[in-house]
Amino acid sequence: MEIPSKYEPKRVEEHWYSYWTQHDYFSSKPDEREPYTIVIPPPNVTGVLHMGHMLNNTIQDVLIRRARLLGKNACWVPGMDHASIATEAKVVARLKEQGINKADLSREDFLKHAWDWTNEYGGVILQQLKKLGCSCDWDRTKFTMDDDMSASVIKVFVDLYNKGLIYRGFRMVNWDPEAKTTLSDEEVIYEERQGNLYYLSYAIEGSDEKVTIATTRPETILGDTAICINPNDERYHHLRGKKAIVPICGRVIPIIEDEYVDVEFGTGCLKVTPAHDENDKNLGEKHNLEVIDIFNEDATLNSFGMHYEGKDRFVVRKEISKELEEKGFLVKTEQHTNKVGTSERTKAVIEPRLSDQWFLKMEDLSKPALESVLKTKDVKLYPSKFDNTYRHWMENIRDWNISRQLWWGQQIPAYYYGDGKEDFVVAETPEEALKLAQAKNPNIQASDLRQDADVLDTWFSSWLWPISVFGGILEPENDEVNYYYPTSDLVTGPDILFFWVARMIIAGYEYRGKRPFENVYLTGLVRDKQRRKMSKSLGNSPDALKLIEDFGADGVRVGLLLSSAAGNDLLFDEALCQQGSNFANKIWNAFRLVKGWEVADLPQPEAANVGIEWYKAKFNQTLVEIEDHFSKYRISDALMAIYKLVWDDFCSWLLEIVKPDYQKPIDQTTYNEVLRLFEENLKLLHPFMPFLTEEVWQHIAERTPEEALIISQWPKEEKVDAELIANFEFASEVISGIRTIRKEKNIPQKDSLELFMMNAEGVNSQMDAVIQKLGNLSKLETVDASLDGALTFRVKSNEYFIPISGAIDVEAEIAKITEELNYTKGFLKSVEKKLSNERFVNNAPEQVVAIERKKAADAEAKIETLEKSLASLK
Repeated sequence: MEIPSKYEPKRVEEHWYSYWTQHDYFSSKPDEREPYTIVIPPPNVTGVLHMGHMLNNTIQDVLIRRARLLGKNACWVPGMDHASIATEAKVVARLKEQGINKADLSREDFLKHAWDWTNEYGGVILQQLKKLGCSCDWDRTKFTMDDDMSASVIKVFVDLYNKGLIYRGFRMVNWDPEAKTTLSDEEVIYEERQGNLYYLSYAIEGSDEKVTIATTRPETILGDTAICINPNDERYHHLRGKKAIVPICGRVIPIIEDEYVDVEFGTGCLKVTPAHDENDKNLGEKHNLEVIDIFNEDATLNSFGMHYEGKDRFVVRKEISKELEEKGFLVKTEQHTNKVGTSERTKAVIEPRLSDQWFLKMEDLSKPALESVLKTKDVKLYPSKFDNTYRHWMENIRDWNISRQLWWGQQIPAYYYGDGKEDFVVAETPEEALKLAQAKNPNIQASDLRQDADVLDTWFSSWLWPISVFGGILEPENDEVNYYYPTSDLVTGPDILFFWVARMIIAGYEYRGKRPFENVYLTGLVRDKQRRKMSKSLGNSPDALKLIEDFGADGVRVGLLLSSAAGNDLLFDEALCQQGSNFANKIWNAFRLVKGWEVADLPQPEAANVGIEWYKAKFNQTLVEIEDHFSKYRISDALMAIYKLVWDDFCSWLLEIVKPDYQKPIDQTTYNEVLRLFEENLKLLHPFMPFLTEEVWQHIAERTPEEALIISQWPKEEKVDAELIANFEFASEVISGIRTIRKEKNIPQKDSLELFMMNAEGVNSQMDAVIQKLGNLSKLETVDASLDGALTFRVKSNEYFIPISGAIDVEAEIAKITEELNYTKGFLKSVEKKLSNERFVNNAPEQVVAIERKKAADAEAKIETLEKSLASLK
């Protein structure tokens, strides 16, 4: 097979991905091996590949490919989430472009449009993940709206309802007026925003007196049904039992007393709008107040809004404040900063709204999930700093609002048959619902049943993901779920630690009696160089596919991982991808170098023999380090260890040691051993750089499909020869000393030198052949005394001398050394002056003083060496 002169990522990636899928390397079926299972955090069906996906899925692919090399039955289940709110919004927008209003469609017609949209655009991101090299078992691809997945969700709803854990309640909920649905508390993001505090004047009925009330939302006065004062506030004792008149609408409302009112905030008087504030609702129930809802579902005002009917709430805020001012009701305004809840999905400002919703009781259900992470450690979070975040959420858990006012999703299996709030049954199918209803009233017909129009929260389907992808809800004892569950690792972002991770743990214990996974690796956010979160609105998020096109998938994978320690944000810079691409080219060129050598039946040189033994020891040492990093989910550190091993130790050192002389052949033994070590490197690199490594692997030798790198064996740990490694480190310093002298004195590498060593006690001669080769030495001997007329350098306590034999300009060298000697003596004098200052020594931090003392010692050693060099030249 001819080796191309340049590495061509696009050609290589297309070829090997096709090869891998053609030979079913990604597919998994239960067998006698240990399973290693990952379920993908299902991206939204509306999604396209962005930098967060790139990082998250690269890490998953590293873990799954390594597991495959370790001989485990690696199963990575891909899939997509139907994303109720996001998808419905996109479908509604598309219909609007076509002149169609959702409200004019039946549910069935709308769902047909939604499925058309999903079939047209859904799954794009999964195809894009293939470009990244993701080795998912694509035959297992699941969608949260698949028939079996939906049936699992409905079965769980019915089960939890029958256990008394799901209930229907009239509650104040978070309403998203853009998506026109309720949201759970966790889907509301609170932001600090600058607004105004409006001081409004309310007339007291039957008198000329007025009372001033402060509010941030003047539009809601149209829904006021009381004014509340603190019974302990002496300023307002005279208002007890009186009534006030709401500005503009003229509604007469009672003045009530309650200690809930903060006498320090605003004026100490509180307007009460039970339909539009959680705390006001509680006051309303306590004092039996009227509830007036002034908003439509899109947050425009309804008929209670009088002449503002049909206008948006924020438009009304501006207009009503102007009207209040014109009519003398606005006393003053002040700037005011408060926290505003916004929808995680649509970014719309949330409106508190009273509504009938379905809730899941969480307190008892969540206890096993709390203990598994914080007490028994059955589930481990990496990094562990997220344990406290998890604890906070789980110990303050509230009932989960699981209903959504949408059509795209699993429709709630509650069937109404009468006018009363309790006239409903819950069942998996309409047929079962009819039987249950007829048990209550034999006269009920199928046509009398009306299914609840709401759908379930998307998270209510994805919390079952590790179970339902293996059919474990519908068939709890099937072979697949019993083999693959619990899964091994979960890789996700900390932003959904509660939304998804905690809920999957809850579902796992409720429906399998086991954890859903053992380890949770929480990645950081991908930010730009200015530490800004990447987003479309900022325009700072690069096109993920364009990066792959420019730098190759392997280059991008390496670039992402080189600086992405677990849980810490990644400061992304395209230069990282360039570094990854350079690494790929380095490996490719190293391979071409080796394969370009002519091989002959020759004895193996001593330098090559020693160099290969050293590299084996270094490889084993690095392997131990890598295994430790993987055990702690330090994926970035594992890659960096491999990067240094291959770039520095293999390419820069070993290949130089074994490289044959110019136009000379290499011996067969060394050649074979170098290729074998190259293969071992490729195994370590494969999880990180799958395309390049498979390409090189297949070029090294003719391989059958059973011998592909993707299914080869991960290297096994062997005993590390620490002494050999230490000897080489010493030798490398000697070689560096020789190279420094060559560079400083402009002595060409082709010119051989002699090297003499003094004070050789304790120095092992094991590496002499390596030093001679890489230093291009004609002689390497030990001497008892300094040599005159020689250049000198020191490695630890050993001095080395290189006779110059007229190779340099002696006078120029004397001048240069004299200048450096004088500078160093001056430097030493300044350091000694500082150290002789008692105030400095006594008051400076111990570490600072130690640094100064080291400077002095280094300067003294350098002066000694320079003086000897100078003496040898005179």
